[in-house]
Amino acid sequence: FEPHFKYITKYFENKTVAIGNLETTFAGKEKGYSGYPCFNCPEHLAIDLKELGVDMMTTANNHSLDTRYAGLEATLNVLDEAGIKHTGTSRSVEEQDEILFIDLNGIKTAFLCFTYGTNGIPVPSDKEYCINLIDKDLIKKQIDKAKEEGAEAICVSMHWGVEYQTKQNAEQNELADFLIENDVNIILGCHAHVLQPMEMRTVTTEDGQEKTGFVIFSMGNFFSAQTDINTRNTIILNVQMRKNGETGDITIDQATYAPLYVYDNGNGAKDRYTILDLKGIIEEYESGGENWSKDKYNLANTEIERIELSVGRSSKNFFMSS
Repeated sequence: FEPHFKYITKYFENKTVAIGNLETTFAGKEKGYSGYPCFNCPEHLAIDLKELGVDMMTTANNHSLDTRYAGLEATLNVLDEAGIKHTGTSRSVEEQDEILFIDLNGIKTAFLCFTYGTNGIPVPSDKEYCINLIDKDLIKKQIDKAKEEGAEAICVSMHWGVEYQTKQNAEQNELADFLIENDVNIILGCHAHVLQPMEMRTVTTEDGQEKTGFVIFSMGNFFSAQTDINTRNTIILNVQMRKNGETGDITIDQATYAPLYVYDNGNGAKDRYTILDLKGIIEEYESGGENWSKDKYNLANTEIERIELSVGRSSKNFFMSS
């Protein structure tokens, strides 16, 4: 899968932590590699993602049980072998209860992940621990445990919303408010397969206290073979968090992104799909470079406009904006 990423490796060079959502399983070749509706991907993807610079994967989503519990367990084993951290699915009660912490340049940050469901595939009754479903009691329990264990910041990935809708729905808004009320700093949305808005969101608690957090309701597809409108334009989101040395308060300073597009090179191509760096194409074309055609230049401009309509513009001072 490495050729997919050849134009975007620079965006992983200076990151503190890089997070993705793994919407497939690694159940092994003997299970048969498969696409929609039940995904089972070659395990080498984990190695390629690690080499790209991905540090962590969220694993609770509607495809977590595509190859049933054995596939869920095998997926976590493959991620472990590749050196990629994970949260959202578990092989034991103890693993589900263990909060994933990553030190982000001195900020002790907890990472949690929850999903609305599993496409109707039943969660084994004797292994309910295997996946974090969106349940407010479970969410609050894990948030509270993270705080008890010293979390200075909390990042929650939510697999929610309606597929192919470029705006969040009422349930997403309500859950975002609930998370922020409970001291979540960053909410990363997945599932829609298209981009949805990002914003700084302030909620007022019952006791009149104001709390603020950053949310992007959907980050779209990083890469996929989908063809519907808006499913191929995507982003690498960059959230910059700051800790006040005197008060310990956490703020979100910036929310910027690199606009990308998953390009289909056609059936006969050696490498079928490539993730294009849209701003890179525009800059190079306008400076007289010859690597990109006028068609690619026009595509880049069109898709950036589409991306900005869905997610909003990058902000260098997002925390201060309304």
